[in-house]
Amino acid sequence: MPCQNSCTNYGERKRAMQSNIFPVILCGGSGTRLWPLSRAMYPKQFIPSIDGTNESMLASTLRRLGPGMGFGAPTLLSHNDHRFLLRDEVERTGVEPREILLEPLSRNTAPAIVSAALSVAGQAPDAVLAVMPSDHVVQDANGFVQAVRRAAKISAQGRFVLFAIKPDAPNTGYGYIRQGDPLNGTGDGGYKIDAFVEKPDLATAERYLREGGYFWNSGIFILPVSLFLDEVGRLAPDLLEHARAAYGASELDLGFRRLEALAYGECANISVDYAIMEKTEKLAMLLLDVGWSDIGSWSSIWNLSRHDRLGNVVRGDAVLTDTRNSYIHTQGGLVATIGVDDMIIVQTPDATLVAKQNRAQDVGKLVSQLKLSNRREHEQHLRNLRPWGHFETLSLGPRFQVKLLHVKPGGRLSLQMHHHRTEHWVVVSGTAKVTRDGEEKLVHENESAYISATQWHRLENPGKVPLEIVEVQIGTYLGEDDIVRKDDIYQRAPHETK
Repeated sequence: MPCQNSCTNYGERKRAMQSNIFPVILCGGSGTRLWPLSRAMYPKQFIPSIDGTNESMLASTLRRLGPGMGFGAPTLLSHNDHRFLLRDEVERTGVEPREILLEPLSRNTAPAIVSAALSVAGQAPDAVLAVMPSDHVVQDANGFVQAVRRAAKISAQGRFVLFAIKPDAPNTGYGYIRQGDPLNGTGDGGYKIDAFVEKPDLATAERYLREGGYFWNSGIFILPVSLFLDEVGRLAPDLLEHARAAYGASELDLGFRRLEALAYGECANISVDYAIMEKTEKLAMLLLDVGWSDIGSWSSIWNLSRHDRLGNVVRGDAVLTDTRNSYIHTQGGLVATIGVDDMIIVQTPDATLVAKQNRAQDVGKLVSQLKLSNRREHEQHLRNLRPWGHFETLSLGPRFQVKLLHVKPGGRLSLQMHHHRTEHWVVVSGTAKVTRDGEEKLVHENESAYISATQWHRLENPGKVPLEIVEVQIGTYLGEDDIVRKDDIYQRAPHETK
């Protein structure tokens, strides 16, 4: 056939362009040290512009090793509670993942990475995994790509490669690794690792910086997948057994793969460092010099950001007088400062943080205090995200509540009923399809619909533009738990709708 050679050559070129390096992106984590912007139900990796760019850190991570750059499609791991946030972010980036794995409960990095390795190995047993968190900043994206490829060459010699970061300050928020002897025969700057060191106190971190030879542990690994699973089987056989059972019994659900809960719950709650990396003799380190930061505190964001002539970083509406070396971030009203030095001020509509720069690592302790006090500010913003869109409370009184509902095109709320409240919906923009006791009606802009207590009802957006509705609730009890739901197309558990 006349096109046989050209078609064959094209196929060979395409295969040559494909990489056996598959990104594995860990999308968990709560980001408590970036409260009040980061919340349990809206953690830092999903927040746009937190690092000064116009997109989230997760979006940047997805693009960094994209398939268009010669890498395999990414495998993502997320906690079940964040799955719709994750899907929205994936759709915005246009990067198609090979699989999204859902953890039924948090079990640290070792079970997550082993599950991803089992997933990739089933498709590509000769693959190399590039395992990384979703909430890090890399300023030199091209340098990162080259470093991953260098590390993959080292891993071809039967090594696991951990990226190490040269410290520029005595940071107490990172784990450290101590550099060992150079690897023989790699020619790519790889070193053995003498020891893993826990997060140090300030005096110890200062000593590490003076002595040299100590590096920050980035948590980014390059792993030959078959070799890694063999080593897990040798060093943590129970972990491999339970992870294999959880993946083997997993089920597809709305485009996600749910790991089986009972088997996954049997996995040890342990990091991959403790379970494997501190025990194996196959680990090496490679220096990563690409402007890396894990954005682990407000002071780290201040360090990465462009300062004004007095050392201040301002995001939002603020007026500063005699203020130096401070970070001010507001999503609410005006923030005004006088005579402020070395401060962090972060304002959201429902919470404000004021802290000294040198106490930035203690924000996580404050969040723990909020949890113990049974406050909700650690968990949710006033804007509550849902798979169909979001809602936010505009006003709240003893017997009334006013909300703004934003429903995405195609979004559909569950069929539901309330015992203690009535609702009045006013369409601000778009067109709503309203179902009341089985009857459907289209409600257009500047029209309204009334829902009485105990009436089964549903709201959906049948159009191609967003739907916005002002909802007025009146009743003796207005809590979110006064909702009886059925026919939820998103198959959410009760706690996901609280």
